[in-house]
Parts: sequence; C-alpha cells; structure tokens
Amino acid sequence: MSEDKTAIRDAATVIVLRNRMTEPSILMGQRGAKAVFMPNKFVFPGGAVDAADAAVPLTSALPALCSERLDERSEPGLQNALAAAAIRELWEETGLILGEPGNWQGSPPEDWQGFAALGFRPSAQALRFVFRAVTPPGRPRRFDARFFLVDASAIHGDLDDFSRASDELSHLQWVPLDRARDLDLPFITEVVLAEIAARVTNPEPPETVPLYLHTEEQSLFLQLKGYPMPDAD
Repeated sequence: MSEDKTAIRDAATVIVLRNRMTEPSILMGQRGAKAVFMPNKFVFPGGAVDAADAAVPLTSALPALCSERLDERSEPGLQNALAAAAIRELWEETGLILGEPGNWQGSPPEDWQGFAALGFRPSAQALRFVFRAVTPPGRPRRFDARFFLVDASAIHGDLDDFSRASDELSHLQWVPLDRARDLDLPFITEVVLAEIAARVTNPEPPETVPLYLHTEEQSLFLQLKGYPMPDAD
C-alpha cells in the first residue's frame, strides 16, 4: 500500500539561537527548488518523526514543563520521539551536535551512527518547546510540527562548521534575528520568529506555548499551558 502523502505527520523543528543577549542570530537554510514542501523557502532545521525515534536513548530528558505541554492534544508518549527527531534532524541537516559525551549501549541506529562515532549521545535537556503548528488542509504535505528553541551554547563543536551536513538544506547561515524576515520565509516561520523575538533574552520555557491548529472547518490559535503544578507542602 502506498503512503498517504496528505496524512498529518508528527514533526520536530529546531531554532538554534546564538548570542541571544548581545546580537541574536538564528540558524537557517534554504530548501531546494524541487522540494515538494516549501520549495526555495528559508527554514529552520527539522523534519518528520521516524518510527525509530521513540526508542532512541536520551542521556537527559526534556524539561518537565516542556514534556507536559508536548503531551497536550497529542497522542500520549510522543515526547521522547519528538525530542530525538529534533536532535537527529539538527545533526543531519547541519552537522551540529546536541548531546553529551558518551558511548552508546549496543549499535546505534543507522541515522545516528555518525553522531555516535564522534563520541556523543543525544540530550534533550537544552530544548525548549516554544511553538506548535499544523499544516493547513490542501497542502502536498501536512505536518503537526513542534518547534524547539535551543541556545547555541548547548551545541558541541564549531558553530560555523557545516561540513557534516546533508544536502537537504543549502545556504546554511546564521541570520541576525532582526533581519530574518527579509528572507523568503513560509508564513508560519514568520509567526514563530515573532514569538522568538518576544522572548529572546529569556532562557526559561515560555509561560504558554502557542498552537496554530488548522482543521477542515476552521483555523484556531490556542495556548498550551501544561498541567497545574501541585502546591508545595
């Protein structure tokens, strides 16, 4: 049976923020002209969750509040898969490593072999869940995308070395945050940029996470708040 290309797939996107307190810039690349989804557009590294992502061992989990918000309006138990997908896509599309030094137990999955060969295991501790958006109906591909913000200080290695990147994104570059909207961007990327600009100097998880939800009947702009925290004794 052929894959339904219009089915909504879970996806993870990573916004790497550099020099956030002084001259903030973000890492972006350009999709190919022949890409089915968003050709020629400048985007953040990211992509669909793979089935194997759920089993990838993380050395450190997501912050608790981020994990709770990822669980809202979602299939239960997706947090590990989404975090692993974010780290994997960052590695594949940029060659940058978000992880901790360490050896894998057993043989790493094929997509992680280069990551593991450099002596690292993936860590989700630095990821901050900041936005979620579902692609509108009628597009050639549809994704339920979770956007993660990560400070560049959590990345291992040379931030300007993209020599290990795949060819999925071209023109990888650090774009000054206040000039990013001059690029050819998808609409949702512009919306996310506004959220990032509003909290650029705050490294903590946001008070709420916007959810831009499209159904066949309507478009909704909701807020994910997380579960109420218990009162301290």
